[in-house]
Amino acid sequence: MNIAKMIDHTALKPDTKREQILQLIEESKKYQFASVCVNPYWVKTASDGLKDSGVDVCTVIGFPIGANTTETKVFETKDAIKNGATEVDMVINVGELKDKNDAYVEQDIKAVVEAAKGKALVKVIIETCLLTEEEKVRACELSKKAGADFVKTSTGFSKGGATVEDIELMRKTVGEDMGVKASGGIHNKEQAMNMIQAGASRIGASASIAIISEK
Repeated sequence: MNIAKMIDHTALKPDTKREQILQLIEESKKYQFASVCVNPYWVKTASDGLKDSGVDVCTVIGFPIGANTTETKVFETKDAIKNGATEVDMVINVGELKDKNDAYVEQDIKAVVEAAKGKALVKVIIETCLLTEEEKVRACELSKKAGADFVKTSTGFSKGGATVEDIELMRKTVGEDMGVKASGGIHNKEQAMNMIQAGASRIGASASIAIISEK
């Protein structure tokens, strides 16, 4: 198993400097990670640096809270794709999910899916640490109904990250045809392998080098 090909090599902290983004790009080319995941401002830099490398450019939409308007998320998605993004990780409106406004949550995701159609994969961040088990299931079902490509555990900016139990629940809910991304708090190879064995098809990590360097 080539774990590198399952990792989104990530740098999303607000104080990330250009030098760190350039290093992320070089590391991704060297180790052939699935993608680099950067904030929207850095998408063009990443896209230019990764041209013809085989590494995708991922960015985040409505990040990290998810409470932007749908129109803002759509604009962010189109802008990111114009700048070279080939994957977008969007945050759901957690409050509306908790209010059981499923129609809004589905429509919000679907609008991003339609904006990205044929141009970028869409991963839906459901922020599992803020949800009950029933809400996690509902968020996954709505993401699938809306036509997203992946469901993803976490932003890494809330009170918790990925757990094996959440990955198992998400995989069980969406079935085998949809991607599941484990993100948040994955620092070593053992943690990454546990997520993959539980059903994750992608790992989001800033500790990517440490993960693949462990024997």
